[in-house]
Amino acid sequence: MGRRNKGRQVNGIFLLNKSLDISSNGALQRVKYIYGAAKAGHTGSLDPLATGVLPICFGEATKFSQFLLDADKKYTATFKFGISTSSGDAGSHIISKKGAEKLGIKEINDTLKMFRGKILQVPSMYSALKHEGVRLYDLARKGISVDRKARNVEIYSLETVDFRSGSFPELDLEIHCSKGTYIRSLAEDIGDSLGYGAFVSKLHRRAVGRFNENDSITQKELELIKDSDSVNKLDSLLKPVDSGIQHLPEVHLTENATFNFCQGQPVKQPQVFRDCKEGDIVRVFQQEGSFIGVAEVFADGKITPKRLIV
Repeated sequence: MGRRNKGRQVNGIFLLNKSLDISSNGALQRVKYIYGAAKAGHTGSLDPLATGVLPICFGEATKFSQFLLDADKKYTATFKFGISTSSGDAGSHIISKKGAEKLGIKEINDTLKMFRGKILQVPSMYSALKHEGVRLYDLARKGISVDRKARNVEIYSLETVDFRSGSFPELDLEIHCSKGTYIRSLAEDIGDSLGYGAFVSKLHRRAVGRFNENDSITQKELELIKDSDSVNKLDSLLKPVDSGIQHLPEVHLTENATFNFCQGQPVKQPQVFRDCKEGDIVRVFQQEGSFIGVAEVFADGKITPKRLIV
Protein backbone atom coordinates (compact mmCIF):
# COMPACT_ATOMS: atom_id res chain seq x y z
CA MET A 1 0.00 0.00 0.00
CA GLY A 2 1.34 3.45 -0.95
CA ARG A 3 2.26 5.92 1.77
CA ARG A 4 -0.60 8.30 2.50
CA ASN A 5 0.23 12.01 2.45
CA LYS A 6 -0.07 13.65 5.85
CA GLY A 7 -2.32 16.67 6.06
CA ARG A 8 -5.84 17.56 5.12
CA GLN A 9 -7.32 17.28 1.65
CA VAL A 10 -7.27 20.79 0.18
CA ASN A 11 -8.31 21.38 -3.44
CA GLY A 12 -7.98 24.64 -5.35
CA ILE A 13 -5.52 27.33 -6.40
CA PHE A 14 -4.00 29.94 -4.10
CA LEU A 15 -2.44 33.06 -5.61
CA LEU A 16 0.63 34.00 -3.62
CA ASN A 17 2.31 37.38 -4.04
CA LYS A 18 5.84 36.10 -3.44
CA SER A 19 8.20 38.34 -1.54
CA LEU A 20 11.91 38.96 -2.04
CA ASP A 21 14.67 36.63 -0.88
CA ILE A 22 12.69 33.41 -0.78
CA SER A 23 12.76 30.66 -3.39
CA SER A 24 9.58 29.47 -5.07
CA ASN A 25 9.91 26.12 -3.34
CA GLY A 26 10.49 27.79 0.01
CA ALA A 27 7.35 29.88 -0.49
CA LEU A 28 5.41 26.78 -1.55
CA GLN A 29 6.42 24.84 1.55
CA ARG A 30 5.43 27.71 3.83
CA VAL A 31 1.99 28.09 2.23
CA LYS A 32 1.46 24.33 2.26
CA TYR A 33 2.27 24.31 5.99
CA ILE A 34 -0.13 27.18 6.71
CA TYR A 35 -2.93 25.30 4.97
CA GLY A 36 -1.95 21.97 6.50
CA ALA A 37 -2.37 20.54 3.01
CA ALA A 38 -1.47 16.99 1.99
CA LYS A 39 -0.44 17.89 -1.55
CA ALA A 40 0.68 21.11 -3.26
CA GLY A 41 2.85 22.37 -6.10
CA HIS A 42 3.72 25.73 -7.63
CA THR A 43 3.45 26.66 -11.29
CA GLY A 44 6.37 28.51 -12.79
CA SER A 45 9.36 29.39 -10.61
CA LEU A 46 10.25 32.89 -9.54
CA ASP A 47 13.85 33.54 -8.52
CA PRO A 48 14.50 34.63 -4.92
CA LEU A 49 15.21 38.15 -6.22
CA ALA A 50 11.89 38.28 -8.09
CA THR A 51 8.50 39.06 -6.58
CA GLY A 52 4.90 38.66 -7.66
CA VAL A 53 2.25 36.20 -8.70
CA LEU A 54 3.03 32.55 -7.93
CA PRO A 55 -0.01 30.26 -8.32
CA ILE A 56 0.07 27.37 -5.85
CA CYS A 57 -2.07 24.35 -6.71
CA PHE A 58 -3.50 22.16 -3.96
CA GLY A 59 -4.74 18.59 -4.27
CA GLU A 60 -6.73 17.92 -7.44
CA ALA A 61 -5.63 21.26 -8.94
CA THR A 62 -2.08 19.91 -9.29
CA LYS A 63 -3.36 17.71 -12.14
CA PHE A 64 -3.91 20.83 -14.25
CA SER A 65 -0.80 22.80 -13.27
CA GLN A 66 0.79 22.25 -16.70
CA PHE A 67 -1.79 24.55 -18.23
CA LEU A 68 -0.60 27.36 -15.95
CA LEU A 69 3.01 26.59 -16.79
CA ASP A 70 2.03 27.04 -20.44
CA ALA A 71 0.26 30.38 -19.81
CA ASP A 72 1.66 33.73 -20.90
CA LYS A 73 3.15 36.05 -18.25
CA LYS A 74 3.25 39.78 -17.52
CA TYR A 75 6.12 41.50 -15.71
CA THR A 76 7.43 44.86 -14.64
CA ALA A 77 11.22 44.89 -14.79
CA THR A 78 14.17 47.21 -14.37
CA PHE A 79 17.20 46.74 -16.63
CA LYS A 80 20.50 48.34 -15.64
CA PHE A 81 22.85 49.11 -18.54
CA GLY A 82 26.64 49.20 -18.65
CA ILE A 83 27.05 46.24 -16.29
CA SER A 84 26.90 42.51 -17.01
CA THR A 85 26.64 39.87 -14.30
CA SER A 86 27.27 36.13 -14.45
CA SER A 87 23.60 35.32 -13.80
CA GLY A 88 21.98 38.21 -15.68
CA ASP A 89 20.47 39.58 -12.45
CA ALA A 90 21.65 41.28 -9.26
CA GLY A 91 22.30 38.02 -7.43
CA SER A 92 25.81 37.30 -8.77
CA HIS A 93 29.18 38.86 -9.43
CA ILE A 94 29.92 41.49 -12.08
CA ILE A 95 31.75 40.15 -15.12
CA SER A 96 32.05 43.40 -17.11
CA LYS A 97 31.53 47.11 -16.58
CA LYS A 98 31.35 49.82 -19.21
CA GLY A 99 30.05 53.32 -18.61
CA ALA A 100 26.87 53.98 -20.59
CA GLU A 101 26.33 57.68 -19.92
CA LYS A 102 25.90 58.27 -23.68
CA LEU A 103 23.01 55.84 -23.89
CA GLY A 104 19.71 57.61 -24.56
CA ILE A 105 16.06 56.63 -24.59
CA LYS A 106 15.70 56.99 -28.37
CA GLU A 107 18.48 54.46 -29.00
CA ILE A 108 16.88 52.09 -26.49
CA ASN A 109 13.38 52.40 -27.97
CA ASP A 110 14.76 51.77 -31.47
CA THR A 111 16.46 48.60 -30.19
CA LEU A 112 13.34 47.37 -28.35
CA LYS A 113 11.56 47.11 -31.71
CA MET A 114 13.87 44.21 -32.59
CA PHE A 115 12.66 42.24 -29.60
CA ARG A 116 8.91 42.46 -30.08
CA GLY A 117 7.04 39.58 -31.67
CA LYS A 118 8.47 36.11 -32.25
CA ILE A 119 12.16 35.87 -31.39
CA LEU A 120 14.80 33.22 -30.74
CA GLN A 121 16.19 33.17 -27.21
CA VAL A 122 18.95 31.11 -25.63
CA PRO A 123 17.87 30.11 -22.09
CA SER A 124 19.96 31.40 -19.21
CA MET A 125 22.45 29.08 -17.54
CA TYR A 126 20.69 30.14 -14.34
CA SER A 127 17.34 28.71 -15.47
CA ALA A 128 15.58 25.64 -14.05
CA LEU A 129 15.90 23.74 -17.34
CA LYS A 130 17.73 20.43 -17.14
CA HIS A 131 20.84 19.19 -18.93
CA GLU A 132 21.32 15.42 -18.64
CA GLY A 133 19.06 15.41 -15.59
CA VAL A 134 20.77 18.30 -13.78
CA ARG A 135 19.27 21.77 -13.37
CA LEU A 136 21.21 24.38 -15.34
CA TYR A 137 21.44 26.68 -12.31
CA ASP A 138 23.13 23.88 -10.34
CA LEU A 139 25.74 23.57 -13.08
CA ALA A 140 26.15 27.35 -13.29
CA ARG A 141 26.81 27.61 -9.55
CA LYS A 142 29.66 25.14 -10.01
CA GLY A 143 31.11 27.29 -12.77
CA ILE A 144 30.02 24.87 -15.51
CA SER A 145 28.51 26.17 -18.75
CA VAL A 146 26.89 23.97 -21.40
CA ASP A 147 25.50 24.66 -24.85
CA ARG A 148 21.78 25.53 -24.89
CA LYS A 149 19.61 25.50 -27.97
CA ALA A 150 17.86 28.73 -28.88
CA ARG A 151 14.09 28.47 -28.44
CA ASN A 152 11.16 30.26 -30.03
CA VAL A 153 9.39 32.65 -27.67
CA GLU A 154 7.07 35.57 -28.27
CA ILE A 155 7.15 39.05 -26.78
CA TYR A 156 3.59 40.37 -27.12
CA SER A 157 4.47 43.79 -25.74
CA LEU A 158 7.65 45.48 -24.51
CA GLU A 159 7.00 49.03 -23.38
CA THR A 160 9.15 51.68 -21.68
CA VAL A 161 7.74 53.06 -18.42
CA ASP A 162 10.65 55.19 -17.21
CA PHE A 163 14.29 55.89 -18.04
CA ARG A 164 16.96 57.24 -15.70
CA SER A 165 20.17 58.34 -17.40
CA GLY A 166 23.62 58.28 -15.84
CA SER A 167 26.83 56.27 -15.93
CA PHE A 168 24.75 53.11 -15.54
CA PRO A 169 21.27 54.01 -16.83
CA GLU A 170 18.14 52.20 -15.65
CA LEU A 171 15.10 51.36 -17.74
CA ASP A 172 11.72 50.38 -16.29
CA LEU A 173 9.68 48.17 -18.61
CA GLU A 174 6.33 46.41 -18.83
CA ILE A 175 6.63 43.03 -20.54
CA HIS A 176 3.97 40.61 -21.77
CA CYS A 177 5.51 37.39 -23.04
CA SER A 178 4.88 33.74 -23.87
CA LYS A 179 5.81 30.77 -21.72
CA GLY A 180 9.49 29.93 -21.69
CA THR A 181 10.67 33.54 -21.93
CA TYR A 182 13.60 34.39 -19.66
CA ILE A 183 13.64 38.05 -18.68
CA ARG A 184 17.29 37.94 -17.64
CA SER A 185 18.17 36.63 -21.14
CA LEU A 186 16.05 39.39 -22.66
CA ALA A 187 17.96 42.01 -20.65
CA GLU A 188 21.32 40.54 -21.66
CA ASP A 189 20.35 40.38 -25.35
CA ILE A 190 19.08 43.97 -25.39
CA GLY A 191 22.20 45.15 -23.57
CA ASP A 192 24.46 43.32 -26.03
CA SER A 193 22.57 44.81 -28.98
CA LEU A 194 23.21 48.27 -27.56
CA GLY A 195 26.88 47.47 -26.96
CA TYR A 196 26.83 48.11 -23.22
CA GLY A 197 25.61 44.95 -21.52
CA ALA A 198 22.72 44.87 -19.06
CA PHE A 199 21.21 42.90 -16.20
CA VAL A 200 17.86 42.68 -14.41
CA SER A 201 18.05 44.71 -11.21
CA LYS A 202 14.36 44.27 -10.30
CA LEU A 203 11.63 41.89 -11.46
CA HIS A 204 7.97 41.62 -10.48
CA ARG A 205 5.45 39.24 -12.07
CA ARG A 206 2.07 40.92 -12.44
CA ALA A 207 0.09 38.11 -14.06
CA VAL A 208 0.09 34.43 -15.01
CA GLY A 209 -2.53 33.78 -17.68
CA ARG A 210 -5.79 35.18 -16.32
CA PHE A 211 -4.48 35.41 -12.76
CA ASN A 212 -3.22 38.86 -11.79
CA GLU A 213 -1.65 40.42 -8.72
CA ASN A 214 -4.88 42.15 -7.67
CA ASP A 215 -6.15 38.74 -6.52
CA SER A 216 -2.88 37.65 -4.88
CA ILE A 217 -2.02 37.64 -1.17
CA THR A 218 1.34 37.94 0.55
CA GLN A 219 2.66 35.31 2.92
CA LYS A 220 2.48 37.82 5.78
CA GLU A 221 -1.22 38.43 5.12
CA LEU A 222 -1.82 34.70 4.96
CA GLU A 223 -0.07 34.13 8.28
CA LEU A 224 -2.30 36.73 9.95
CA ILE A 225 -5.36 34.79 8.76
CA LYS A 226 -3.78 31.54 9.97
CA ASP A 227 -3.19 33.10 13.40
CA SER A 228 -6.92 33.74 13.70
CA ASP A 229 -7.47 29.96 13.48
CA SER A 230 -9.92 30.42 10.63
CA VAL A 231 -9.67 27.38 8.34
CA ASN A 232 -12.85 28.48 6.56
CA LYS A 233 -11.31 31.88 5.83
CA LEU A 234 -8.17 30.23 4.47
CA ASP A 235 -10.19 27.95 2.20
CA SER A 236 -12.34 30.87 0.99
CA LEU A 237 -9.17 32.33 -0.57
CA LEU A 238 -8.83 29.34 -2.91
CA LYS A 239 -9.91 29.55 -6.51
CA PRO A 240 -11.72 26.58 -8.09
CA VAL A 241 -9.70 23.62 -9.37
CA ASP A 242 -10.45 24.55 -12.99
CA SER A 243 -9.93 28.31 -12.60
CA GLY A 244 -6.55 28.14 -14.35
CA ILE A 245 -8.04 26.58 -17.48
CA GLN A 246 -11.18 28.61 -18.01
CA HIS A 247 -9.91 29.68 -21.41
CA LEU A 248 -10.60 26.12 -22.64
CA PRO A 249 -13.98 25.26 -24.26
CA GLU A 250 -16.37 23.31 -22.07
CA VAL A 251 -18.42 20.18 -22.72
CA HIS A 252 -21.35 18.91 -20.63
CA LEU A 253 -22.01 15.16 -20.54
CA THR A 254 -25.16 13.16 -19.94
CA GLU A 255 -25.30 10.87 -16.91
CA ASN A 256 -24.41 7.77 -18.96
CA ALA A 257 -21.60 9.53 -20.79
CA THR A 258 -20.25 10.85 -17.48
CA PHE A 259 -20.07 7.32 -16.07
CA ASN A 260 -18.16 6.01 -19.09
CA PHE A 261 -15.87 9.05 -19.19
CA CYS A 262 -14.98 8.65 -15.51
CA GLN A 263 -14.05 5.02 -16.24
CA GLY A 264 -11.44 6.36 -18.65
CA GLN A 265 -13.42 5.59 -21.81
CA PRO A 266 -13.77 7.89 -24.86
CA VAL A 267 -17.29 9.23 -25.32
CA LYS A 268 -19.06 10.48 -28.43
CA GLN A 269 -19.60 14.25 -28.44
CA PRO A 270 -20.00 15.38 -32.10
CA GLN A 271 -21.12 18.87 -31.03
CA VAL A 272 -17.60 19.77 -29.83
CA PHE A 273 -16.58 20.31 -33.45
CA ARG A 274 -18.68 23.46 -33.54
CA ASP A 275 -15.99 25.12 -31.43
CA CYS A 276 -13.00 22.76 -31.55
CA LYS A 277 -10.71 20.82 -33.84
CA GLU A 278 -8.85 17.56 -33.48
CA GLY A 279 -6.21 17.73 -30.77
CA ASP A 280 -7.87 20.55 -28.81
CA ILE A 281 -8.27 20.21 -25.05
CA VAL A 282 -11.69 20.82 -23.48
CA ARG A 283 -13.01 21.10 -19.92
CA VAL A 284 -15.58 18.43 -19.12
CA PHE A 285 -18.55 18.80 -16.77
CA GLN A 286 -21.35 16.60 -15.55
CA GLN A 287 -24.81 17.57 -16.74
CA GLU A 288 -25.57 19.42 -13.50
CA GLY A 289 -22.39 21.47 -13.83
CA SER A 290 -19.69 19.75 -11.70
CA PHE A 291 -16.20 19.83 -13.23
CA ILE A 292 -14.77 16.34 -13.75
CA GLY A 293 -11.61 16.80 -15.83
CA VAL A 294 -10.14 17.62 -19.21
CA ALA A 295 -10.25 15.68 -22.47
CA GLU A 296 -8.68 15.66 -25.90
CA VAL A 297 -10.85 16.03 -29.00
CA PHE A 298 -10.52 13.36 -31.73
CA ALA A 299 -11.59 13.51 -35.36
CA ASP A 300 -14.21 10.78 -34.94
CA GLY A 301 -16.28 13.08 -32.74
CA LYS A 302 -15.09 11.52 -29.50
CA ILE A 303 -13.40 13.09 -26.52
CA THR A 304 -10.85 11.04 -24.56
CA PRO A 305 -10.03 11.67 -20.88
CA LYS A 306 -6.62 13.21 -20.17
CA ARG A 307 -6.96 14.29 -16.53
CA LEU A 308 -9.79 13.33 -14.18
CA ILE A 309 -10.49 14.67 -10.71
CA VAL A 310 -11.40 12.39 -7.84
